[in-house]
Amino acid sequence: MAVCAGGLFDQAKRKEELIEQLRQGPGEAATRVNAVGAGCPAPGLWTLARIRASVAWLAEYSLSGVWRVLQRLDLGLHSAKVQMYSPDPDYVKKKKRLERALRAAARQPADQVVLFLDEFGYYRWPTGSRNWGPNVAQREGNNQQWRTIGALNALTGQVDYLDNYIVGRRQLIKFYGQLVHRYPAAQRIYLIQDNWNVHHHPEVLATLARWPQLQPLALPTYSPWLNPIEKLWRWLRQDVLRLHRSVSDWPALRQKVRAFLDQFQHGAEALLQYVGLSGDGRLAQVIRTA
Repeated sequence: MAVCAGGLFDQAKRKEELIEQLRQGPGEAATRVNAVGAGCPAPGLWTLARIRASVAWLAEYSLSGVWRVLQRLDLGLHSAKVQMYSPDPDYVKKKKRLERALRAAARQPADQVVLFLDEFGYYRWPTGSRNWGPNVAQREGNNQQWRTIGALNALTGQVDYLDNYIVGRRQLIKFYGQLVHRYPAAQRIYLIQDNWNVHHHPEVLATLARWPQLQPLALPTYSPWLNPIEKLWRWLRQDVLRLHRSVSDWPALRQKVRAFLDQFQHGAEALLQYVGLSGDGRLAQVIRTA
């Protein structure tokens, strides 16, 4: 169905032109929409008013009319994504090592295990969020902190964790031992972890030497998209920590966090789907095509 703006026009051509203009970002005309004085920089985001000011054939449209035109051209509002970037000069090499480990586990799941490790901290005071209903979150007393170190099995979704008021080298060593006992038959346990300096502490390295089946693989720096357990923490924040009602009962809040993680102690396909290790995720494709 054609859209009119001073007459009929080729909808496909107009859509192509509009997409190109949107791709270039707001310019001088869009800047004048909300500018207070001279020298105002160009905005980074498009709004309906800025689109109308920048596209000549939309100048006489109301904002609701601009919205309808965009909908008709299948140009609805969406969440823009910033390009993922890691400054690590060995990014490609480290990513390939991770992929090789995933393929090895997919081919020999009884002997090879891939675990994504990470540390997570949370506070007694609830984090804010939009919510239906009255504002029930309260902040009282001291804002205490608790930390958790966790491991996510890339093939099963099984989650292991260890928590304490602080997670340092001693807790890390204890957690490594916990993982060795969890997978007693594994010939190789790949530990996919970030570049936390505690991972390179002499006591930690000495412990790894006693357990040769543990094979640490460092992630590229600043590359959380390669560590799916980060999405598990996001799920935990959304379901348990945002606007929680346990501010007056610190032990109860910690128990709720444990209960959330305990539901994955035997693995879960739903978790694998959520973190991108099953379905159409990039790491899922590596596993599927091994």
